[in-house]
Formats: sequence, structure tokens, C-alpha cells
Amino acid sequence: MPRGPRLDAPGTLHHVMIRGIEKRDIFMDDDDRSEFFRRMGVLAEKTSTDVYAYALMNNHVHILLKSSLTGMPTFMRCLLSGYAQYFNRKHQRVGHLFQNRYKSVVCEEDLYFRKLIAYINLNPLRGGLVCSIQELGVYPWCSHARLMGQIRDNWYQGDYVLTYFGKSKAEARLNYVAYIEDELPHDRQDELNGGGLLRSHGGWSQVCSMRRHGDREMSDERILGSGDFVKEILDQAEDKLVRQLPLKEALELAQKDIEVACSEAGIPVSLLCSGGRNRSVTGLRLMLVARLVNERGLTYAETARQLGITTSAVSQMMTRIKRDEELAG
Repeated sequence: MPRGPRLDAPGTLHHVMIRGIEKRDIFMDDDDRSEFFRRMGVLAEKTSTDVYAYALMNNHVHILLKSSLTGMPTFMRCLLSGYAQYFNRKHQRVGHLFQNRYKSVVCEEDLYFRKLIAYINLNPLRGGLVCSIQELGVYPWCSHARLMGQIRDNWYQGDYVLTYFGKSKAEARLNYVAYIEDELPHDRQDELNGGGLLRSHGGWSQVCSMRRHGDREMSDERILGSGDFVKEILDQAEDKLVRQLPLKEALELAQKDIEVACSEAGIPVSLLCSGGRNRSVTGLRLMLVARLVNERGLTYAETARQLGITTSAVSQMMTRIKRDEELAG
């Protein structure tokens, strides 16, 4: 089954994971990292999006953010499209930079906030970009140094993060460092990089124990949290679905998506919709299929009409997108 549409509402906590296409590097040097970071900060201030944690690796990025009225998908679309244009110009390349669809997981804040902060901030250490927690304290491409007060940015919500660790900043920083030191030996990737029953409840053994005791919990791969939290998010999504965009407006947005994507890739719309199969066209078409189906809510048939391909081709692409996401997760 294709992955479901984005779940989002103002105040929703998201763990967002961005990967380079075919696991390629999306940062070639610190200038690239600085540009991505600058754009993220400008957008955070412009859209009033609260960013609590981030880690810029070589071929992927983790961000923990809370959606504003602008919406998480709009924030991410502006961030990624703007950075991709910069990257392609600088490195004299064309085509898609990021994996077809970034991954976002709605998270229950009370249960997972501290673990997510630690997991994301420890990424550079676990990935070998720094050698110690002390070195992590001055590493500029991760939010840890901001929490420690070594680097300051007006848009980063470090004060809010510290309230989860203590009443004063001094106490909170001591408790935070102790917490990430305790977390360092634990690999939380499977637990925190996605939703679903297994992840939300700590693994198969815990799920089996729940079932032996007659417990039943709702779950969804897009949500990390308790059964009650999952139900609340899905109820909100169902209500939002009733009020979704009319088809005419969705089609207008889809056509704009196609025009912008073709312009960024340097590919004529006529070539995209001609059924051609060269690599650059195929990659762009795959990205647009994911966006039109998952973000604009178009049916497979309508997506096929917009892109000049068959409904069967759209179905095959969505199957591939789902498989790639599962392998990357």
C-alpha cells in the first residue's frame, strides 16, 4: 500500500528525516551546510516554526520541529526546493537532489521529546563526524552546541528544550548532558525513526506482552505514540479530509508543482509529459507522482492525466516509492 498523506496541524511535533537521492551526499562542504542552516533559520522565523533539534550529516538531515499555521509540508517544501536550487547552481548539476519523499513522523511530545532530542543530537557522534561528547559541544551543524550555550541563534528554541531537563539553565544543562551520556549506548533508530505499534511500544516482545494481557492499541506508521494519541491524530486527519481542497484548486496546485519542478530541473513540461524515459525525466516524474498523490490528494488516474502516463505506471511508481522509503527507514 502507498504511504498515507501527511498528518499535520498547527502545534504538531514532527521528526523529519531528509535523505539524498540514492543516498548521495547533500553537503559537499561547510559552505553547503551553512547555506542549508541559514535557509532553515530564515524560514523558521518567517513561518513561526519552532525548531527543537537538528543534525546535518553528509547525506541526510534530522529535524525536530513543531508545525505552525503555515504547516510543516509548506515549511519543508520551501526549505528543500530553495536549497536544491542553490546546490545545483553551485555544483553545476541538474535533477533531483533529495530522495523522492522526505519522511516525517508525528510524535507524542510528553512521551518522546527527551529521547528525540538526545537521538538527533547524538547523530554526529554515532556517525563519526565528531569523536566525543566534548567535541560535539562545539560542532556547529547540530543543535547540541546551542543547548550548551556555545553557539546562539535567535530562532532556535533552545530555552524550551531545556525546560524538559531542569528549572534553571545551569541545572538543565547538567541534567541534559547526563541524559545524553546515558542514551549514548542505546541505539534508538528503530524506535524513533518511524511510527507503528512495534516502535511505539518498544519492540515485538512488548507487543506480545500487551496482547497476552488483552491490551489492544491503535497504531499508524506515520505516528509515534500511544494508542490514544494515534486515535486523536487520525480523528483530526479525518476531519481535515472532509474539508480538503476542491478538485479544481488541487489541480491548479498540481499544475504549478509540475511547472516549478520542470523549471528547477531544466526540463520542458512537454518533455516530461511526452512519455520519455531518460533518467532525468524518470526521476522527476517519480518525485511528482509522490507529491501529486500524497500532498495534493489526486487519484492515480488524475495524476496519470497530469503527467501524460498511464494509471498503471503511477501505481508502479507508488509501489517503488513505498519500497524505497521502507529500505531507507
